Amino acid sequence: MKTDSLDLVIAALARSSAASSDYDLNPETELPAERKLRPAGVLVPILVEANQARLFLTKRSSALKHHPGQIAFPGGKQDEGDADIVDAALREAREEIGLCPTNVEVLGRLPAHETVTGFIVTPVVGRVRSRFDPVPEIGEVEEVFNVPLAHVLAAENFQIQSRFWRGVSRRYYTVPYGPYYIWGATARILRSMADLTVSK
Repeated sequence: MKTDSLDLVIAALARSSAASSDYDLNPETELPAERKLRPAGVLVPILVEANQARLFLTKRSSALKHHPGQIAFPGGKQDEGDADIVDAALREAREEIGLCPTNVEVLGRLPAHETVTGFIVTPVVGRVRSRFDPVPEIGEVEEVFNVPLAHVLAAENFQIQSRFWRGVSRRYYTVPYGPYYIWGATARILRSMADLTVSK
């Protein structure tokens, strides 16, 4: 798959699907019905260059209090000044990786995802119109890198692993690429996108 991998994603955005959750692989977890989730938006930025679609991701700073060193989409919580969740995702991408909103064509949204940290995350898929030089946000982002979109659309590249969290064994998706260990919410959102590309 080359540029047609982006075509698969565009077609997938037109399909309906249930929201995902960090708890999907742990159905025994009991969640309080009255829990309040904070809205957040992340950008799924895809650049097609030399006939290949590539997805940009970040490696969070190891000095951060929450999720240090983890692989993530550029994004964050919706602020009062944001017009909507798409605006939040674009703003965060500008701040975290130096991607100008005018350089992004918003293609659509993936199903929302609930995280163990109490956020309801909306992934916003965007085609990056032209090459840009990523600028990692000092103190927040350690590295900006990209992976072939085809890699994260292939179900066979995903694994289910587990580790102890708060005293219990928790299962989660991973989709490793080279030196990058992509797991948790990021991998779960990517798995949702991969599943939608093969849905009838």
